[in-house]
Amino acid sequence: MQLKGPEEERAGLRSPGLDERITGALVGAAVGDALGGPVEGYSPEQIAERHGGRVRGIVGPWHGEAWRTARPLAPYHKGDGHVTDDTLMTHALIRVYDRVRDHLDAYALAEHLVPDLMTEPRWIPELEAEALPLHRLFLAEKWLVARLAYGHVDPREAGVGNIVNCGAAMYMTPVGLVNAADPRAAYAEAVDVAGAHQSSYGREAAGVFAAAVAAATAPGATPDSVVAACLATAKDGTRAAIEQVCEVARGYDEFEPALGPLRAAVAPYDTVGPDYRAPSLAARRPSRLHSIEELPVALGMLVVSGGDYRQAVLGSVNYGRDCDSIATMAGALAGALGAPVPEDWARTVAEASRLDLERPARTLADVAREIFARDAERHRARERAFVTLGGTPCSD
Repeated sequence: MQLKGPEEERAGLRSPGLDERITGALVGAAVGDALGGPVEGYSPEQIAERHGGRVRGIVGPWHGEAWRTARPLAPYHKGDGHVTDDTLMTHALIRVYDRVRDHLDAYALAEHLVPDLMTEPRWIPELEAEALPLHRLFLAEKWLVARLAYGHVDPREAGVGNIVNCGAAMYMTPVGLVNAADPRAAYAEAVDVAGAHQSSYGREAAGVFAAAVAAATAPGATPDSVVAACLATAKDGTRAAIEQVCEVARGYDEFEPALGPLRAAVAPYDTVGPDYRAPSLAARRPSRLHSIEELPVALGMLVVSGGDYRQAVLGSVNYGRDCDSIATMAGALAGALGAPVPEDWARTVAEASRLDLERPARTLADVAREIFARDAERHRARERAFVTLGGTPCSD
């Protein structure tokens, strides 16, 4: 697939609009999540052995019919098109935007997201039952409830002490979308929001991923422009990891030969170590030198694929390790760029997960327009005040 740049737009080819990009990002994230779920935690070699080659679409549970009891995955039905907590948290954050209808901060998570997780039963695909979302979340996400609902910690500091992982970054797509085409604003908002959940490079990744999504929505955006926006905002080990991984990724145009080199490129920045299910003693501790693995690899797969949705997501899925979150991020970015999500994948995921994947996108598009109008008025008010103070007005 060729993404449309400025020259193609001048030639009369239509670039996807805001609604299409928001839908593409959110549906793309959910489908990537569902494809990655059943092979999460395994290596590329284990995945290929289990499936007789690379995964090329939606697959069933790793342990087949024994998914209810087989450890370490039981009792979750991962596979068959079921989304995981990445999508559940993304949709929960959209519900917060729908209530607030303005920019969010860490307090919004305490006042709106946590009660949503604790009090509103919803269909949980992996449990095949209606339950409180809280019961599906892992400990790093239950941290939000423990610290904010029970600990009454200042939301801006509640993420301190949690394990440092991709838990906040994995659901920051909506923050990038409401700040469409403004990566720096997306970064700042996501860093504020994620303070309730994460610290250190986990919080940093949330900001940079939101910036990447915002950059991907810009007319004429490409994988390279998305990476450039990330490097313009990222700090410390996160920036170094993205730079290194994406430099390696530029040497490949197919995901299969890139799997090993991308892992080798991110390994010096990843604290988990070579055995994903047996993390090292230093795993997931705060550091200015390190990075989560998921975001740099997702960006690397976006570069390898040239922005093609199918290849970016399949590369992320077959990478293994935390591949549901990697594919969530890569899928969101490719979708925001305008790459079409395969209709058969989207249909299967929506039916299997009992979710309307497009409704959250319609909701967020309406909210994004309201926020932009409010931002524009705030800017005009500041300009008027600045001019009154003797400043120079903005030129047209």
